[in-house]
Amino acid sequence: MTDRDTALARRAPAEVDGLLEWARDSLPQMLTDMEHLILCESPTGDREAIARSADLVSAIGTRILGFGPERLVIDGFTHLRWHIGSPAPEAPRVLVLAHHDTVWPLGSIETHPFSIQDGVMRGPGCYDMIAGLVMGLHGIAALGHMDDAAVTLLVTGDEEIGSPSSRDLIEQEALGCVASLVLESAEGRALKIGRKGVSRYRIDITGRAAHAGLEPEKGINATVEMAHQIGAVTAIADPAAGTSVVPTVAKAGTTTNTVAAHASFEVDARAFTAAEQHRVDEAIRSLTPVTGAVIHVDGGVNRPPMERSSAEGVWARALEVSHRLGLHLPEAVVVGGASDGNFTAGIGVPTLDGLGAVGGGSHADHEHVMVGEIPERTALLVALMRDLLRVDA
Repeated sequence: MTDRDTALARRAPAEVDGLLEWARDSLPQMLTDMEHLILCESPTGDREAIARSADLVSAIGTRILGFGPERLVIDGFTHLRWHIGSPAPEAPRVLVLAHHDTVWPLGSIETHPFSIQDGVMRGPGCYDMIAGLVMGLHGIAALGHMDDAAVTLLVTGDEEIGSPSSRDLIEQEALGCVASLVLESAEGRALKIGRKGVSRYRIDITGRAAHAGLEPEKGINATVEMAHQIGAVTAIADPAAGTSVVPTVAKAGTTTNTVAAHASFEVDARAFTAAEQHRVDEAIRSLTPVTGAVIHVDGGVNRPPMERSSAEGVWARALEVSHRLGLHLPEAVVVGGASDGNFTAGIGVPTLDGLGAVGGGSHADHEHVMVGEIPERTALLVALMRDLLRVDA
């Protein structure tokens, strides 16, 4: 047994009876680790901040797991990967997904300071998803030494902008896994068994400029064309099927006395099924000009749906281990937001999401974590990993 195996073995609590006690005893250290990471600040758009955050995640993880991660820098984004347990290809393996980037710009810690009051933790990124990341590190350490099973912990640095540099990495690590467990925050106390797929588009419109007062008839008004196309795009939605197609950012024109020669708008489209996502994609690419302007569509599918069928088996296992732990059985929900779990579900790997913190206010001023829920959620994570891997304490 190596030094790191010995260190992991020392951290492993006894089976179910000891898990909750271990998690409660571990809470003070988990809160300290969460505080350090929240204070570090890690907005996705700042590559240097992401690198500093990765340094700290690496240091904390090295202390907890007994060895450091692989550091993977792709397109300037820093990702971390730990392989724990058996290296044998035939060993059952679980992929645990987390991210260390947040939506909060540098300096947010001054306007949204870290605090724990009356059992509520606050601070930028605490709920999405610093708390879940720390829970994952401590939970994996609690598995102890594994001879015949393995866990991969992948901590990405660009999830909040759609994982453009880490998607391939996520999908490669997921191949062959018995399950992917995602440490995104819970929905209330519920686990997430479905997520909408996300598509993003930019629609550029080219018209022809002319003087708005002297000869407007000689122009082709890109703003007017955009108005037609926004109506057409909105009509693609199917609320009954849960499909949303929403124009968001729009720009047009140059001066108040010029017929607009250029316009553009962006579209956020979400659907519960791959078939609906495909229908929307075909409809947007088939938009037809009304005024004689030229339309160009960029973009497409960003994340496939995480369909219920990919999660229900793992959720059933979560219910079983919750019962054995004596915990309140978690409900299951399907949500509109996407995560990296969409990618693993999209390639056919059983995926369960929402295993992180209980709280609320993701991306909002009231972001918070319920401290009292952390031990139970961490114990659930450990018990579920053991169950999926058939690992005894």
